[in-house]
Amino acid sequence: MAADTLLNRTRLPRPDVSDQDAADVLREYFGLAGEIEELGSQQDRNFRITTETGRFVLKICQPEYGLAELEAQNAAMQHLSNRVADIRVPQPVPALSGQEIITVEINGQSYRARVLSYLDGEPLTQHKYLAPEVIAAFGELAAKTAKGLSDFRHPGLVREIQWDLRRAGPVALHLLKSISDQERRDTIAKAMIVTVKRLQPLTSQLRVQAVHHDITDDNIVSHHSEHGRLIPDSVIDFGDVMEGWLVAELAVTCAALLHHADGDPFVILPAVKAFHQHYPLTEPELKALWPLIVARAGILVASSEQQLSIDPDNDYVLGNAAHEREIFAVVTSVPFSLMETAILDAAGFELGPIETVISGPLLPSLAPSDIRLTDLSSTSAEFVEDNWADREIDWKALARAASDTGTASTRYGEYRLSYTRLRAPQPPATFALHVDICLIGGTEAIAPFDATVLRDGHHVILVGKDLSIHVDGIDCEIEEGGTVAAGDRLGQIAGPVGGIGGLRLQLCRDIDLVPPLFAKPQHAHVWQMLCPSPAVVLGFPVEAPAPETAALLAKRQQNFAASQKHYYGHPPQFERGWKEHMFSVEGRAYLDMVNNVTILGHGHPRLSAAIGRQWSMLNTNSRFHYAAVAEFSERLASLAPDGLDTVFLVNSGSEAVDLALRLAWAHTGHRNILSLLEAYHGWTVASDAVSTSIADNPNALETRPGWVRPVLSPNTYRGRFRGEDTTADYVAAVAQKLAEIEAVGEGLAGFIAESVYGNAGGIVLPKGYLSEVYARVRDRGGLCIADEVQIGYGRLGHHFWGFEHQGVIPDIITVAKGMGNGHPLGAVITRRDIADSLEREGYFFSSSGGSPVSSAVGMTVLDVMADEQLQENARTVGDHLKYRLEGLIDQFPIVGAVHGMGLYLGLEFVRNRQTLEPATQETTAICNRLLDLGVIMQPTGDHLNVLKIKPPLCLSIESADFFVDMLEKVLLEGW
Repeated sequence: MAADTLLNRTRLPRPDVSDQDAADVLREYFGLAGEIEELGSQQDRNFRITTETGRFVLKICQPEYGLAELEAQNAAMQHLSNRVADIRVPQPVPALSGQEIITVEINGQSYRARVLSYLDGEPLTQHKYLAPEVIAAFGELAAKTAKGLSDFRHPGLVREIQWDLRRAGPVALHLLKSISDQERRDTIAKAMIVTVKRLQPLTSQLRVQAVHHDITDDNIVSHHSEHGRLIPDSVIDFGDVMEGWLVAELAVTCAALLHHADGDPFVILPAVKAFHQHYPLTEPELKALWPLIVARAGILVASSEQQLSIDPDNDYVLGNAAHEREIFAVVTSVPFSLMETAILDAAGFELGPIETVISGPLLPSLAPSDIRLTDLSSTSAEFVEDNWADREIDWKALARAASDTGTASTRYGEYRLSYTRLRAPQPPATFALHVDICLIGGTEAIAPFDATVLRDGHHVILVGKDLSIHVDGIDCEIEEGGTVAAGDRLGQIAGPVGGIGGLRLQLCRDIDLVPPLFAKPQHAHVWQMLCPSPAVVLGFPVEAPAPETAALLAKRQQNFAASQKHYYGHPPQFERGWKEHMFSVEGRAYLDMVNNVTILGHGHPRLSAAIGRQWSMLNTNSRFHYAAVAEFSERLASLAPDGLDTVFLVNSGSEAVDLALRLAWAHTGHRNILSLLEAYHGWTVASDAVSTSIADNPNALETRPGWVRPVLSPNTYRGRFRGEDTTADYVAAVAQKLAEIEAVGEGLAGFIAESVYGNAGGIVLPKGYLSEVYARVRDRGGLCIADEVQIGYGRLGHHFWGFEHQGVIPDIITVAKGMGNGHPLGAVITRRDIADSLEREGYFFSSSGGSPVSSAVGMTVLDVMADEQLQENARTVGDHLKYRLEGLIDQFPIVGAVHGMGLYLGLEFVRNRQTLEPATQETTAICNRLLDLGVIMQPTGDHLNVLKIKPPLCLSIESADFFVDMLEKVLLEGW
């Protein structure tokens, strides 16, 4: 086929065919009738018809596409269907004449027409986010398709189309003529020139075979997996099938994935790895991959521009144009060498050794013993409170170190906390690819290898054979473009002789690249290969130790009991926090929306000071006489309703609940305890016994001891009775249980319940429920226990205690978690006569409950809560947060309800709002996606389908908005 035919094809409009024309063709030539809907295409017309016997696709194209080409497409589908069992592909449907491809006349024009079977499912074009597992499935599907076509032969495969990446250069030059935007045209042209230059040495080594050449998010049909994700399993649209480069198959797929990259080209790596695993590529093919991806992006943008110039009403092209420009923006945002290295690394290939010979150190007068390395990591003692946010903190720390020793250096390969960013949906660049050195001005600098000297102001680059050194802070004596031999003098450190000077030093294996000073954590491994440690030219180590996150997790799993679970399958390692933020060892800030233990927030300086002061004076057990325990007990009693004047101090909420149950038994002389289904109260034998949450214990309902009497959960959202006016129904369920106890002649010890249904997701109990239940329990001599461990202590904002919302006063209050801000501290508050009942069975003692340090912690927490008005903040921010969360209900069908109040909220996800089928797997996936976006969130409830929203009470409006914004992003883009 002549080249001018190829270029003429690029100017073809779509056939002039209406829905009615399509219906006529289907009825007359194929005997099909039904509902017609046009599908998108760049140069064809495609129509879906729904008939009583099934759905089909009518494809109509210009006659310039030869019969052999269309026959090759049909034959490729049949071939692939026979070769690969786990990939679905369309199949040709013969016309009434028996032919698979016919010529039709429409409006005086001749076109070619054929019908294919229709594959049900959903394309992924509109799903902005694709999980790594989905991206890997793309690569696997592309590999299996290519492998299935590897032995396919047909005369119609030898064709010239604009999408053939072997002809990307001339096609791009032709298409660029139609782009009126000069800047865009120049950008595409420059990218294509570099692409062709990098491809030329490789083309002879690239394998040629039959390829689909269009496995994109438009042309893959997907079905939902167990996480509510779409997993590719079918390939459609064989319109570009041809004989071409094997690696181009993967390039086309990867280019399409970059529309889902959120700016990060590394998202393609799971697809590369999966393709290579199923259909191995050679090293030249892997090196050609990124240039081909760039070429594909350039052709996409240029082709759309040209097509719109001749067919401006093509909605398909209009819809894809923005995606294609985004793809092109992503491919041109990173250097070729970075992506080549990343692709080779993903496929298991290593970079070759550095050939530049380094003969000596850059600063020969410096000895390793002269250098003091500063620590700027997340665990550094340099960081106090929030001084990491000081933009000059690195230099200040470096200067302090240099003032002690005369010479100090930052560390290469360190994740610096000072470069973190709060409320950032993407990890900031925190990984240092360079070092900064404070040293004596006038120190001599020597060339460590033969090099050409390039200069850009004060920035000096020494370019060797395959290694360059980027230096700032040297008074270089070599002119621009001059050469130096190894050992020659370069100059001296800038600054007054004998004073402190500064040097910035960085290496790079791409001699044409000026690398960034920092890399994002997810890119650090690859950048580290491109920008090795400056130690090689300094002659002494300057590397920071790499975080041992994976090794520490393995050690945890080896020595830490398996029943003590951790959040997330691949959890970040946290070693520092501040207010409502936690920082990973990779320097990323995460918004902590689940940590109700730290009620004040992380790293509070007043609490740290109080603990340190008290511990430096005295810490012992409460059997000794000291002021703190008396003062703290008095403070707690003053917070409780009148009459609840006696305090027990313990170590945890589980112990508090356990003790409350013992008090009820001792005071009443009976054992039976009413507890609510779906509840969680703790891990001790007694507190676990009254816990019935099947999320925490799948066998909970079958393993309760006989003295536990579970009653119907008053879950007004998904319980047996739904809605606000259900109090009488749920109280009747309690009355029935009480009658059962009386029927066997047994007494009642008490009733325990969270005042707001915390474990179920913060569900507010029906109005008047506790008042009615408390009255019935007390009529039978039982005690009423309010478990405030999770929902009390100001967290509800509108009330200090949860039971205040129900207008009741319990006999016993249990509290823990927030009252110690993470320090092991819990309490039971009750009446004196109830407390005295326990003494008949012996005395009570808790080793660290009420210790001087614990009491100091408890009083400081209360002081800070009052001074910083944290309960008021919980009300204000919590109301705002709930309002914003409720706004998601109308946008997203998966959002079923918002529960709770203040800063104890639950967002429940359902698959169906009528049946309330819980979206359990989706909730887990949403939490994982939120972690990617910098938000810590976990599921709760019996079905683990409720977001457990209980952040530190210092949560700001900005952080609350960031959380909802990120959640909305997940729900919009996918998980």
